[in-house]
Amino acid sequence: MGLEERRKIKEYQDTTIPERTKELEEIVGGLIPYDIDWETFASDSEALRFLDNLSCHRINMAMRTICIDDLGKEAVRDTIKSIKLKNVQSKDEMSIGVDGGALSMALNNSKGTEGYYSDTEIKNVLMANL
Repeated sequence: MGLEERRKIKEYQDTTIPERTKELEEIVGGLIPYDIDWETFASDSEALRFLDNLSCHRINMAMRTICIDDLGKEAVRDTIKSIKLKNVQSKDEMSIGVDGGALSMALNNSKGTEGYYSDTEIKNVLMANL
């Protein structure tokens, strides 16, 4: 892991992820932490560049469409206890699902918009599990 990647990860850990977590807490009415597998991003500066937009932002947007009332907020809080994010090296390795109280997403972040799930796709996976 180079200096550029260490700086970006520190920025995410100190600023971006706490901000997205707070935003998500306001959306759902409770704390759902982001659990990021930093090792999978450690040597991929391009993946780090897209992490917030392709993962956190999309998840929060999907949550907004579900948590439009107390029923939606409660369903999310009862089902999702954490959000696990991982970077993978190919589109074939990508996955999304809900298991054991976690929304888990493995994205090919370095491919930008070719390696992510849209907020609609995320919403559909969540809705199928609420």
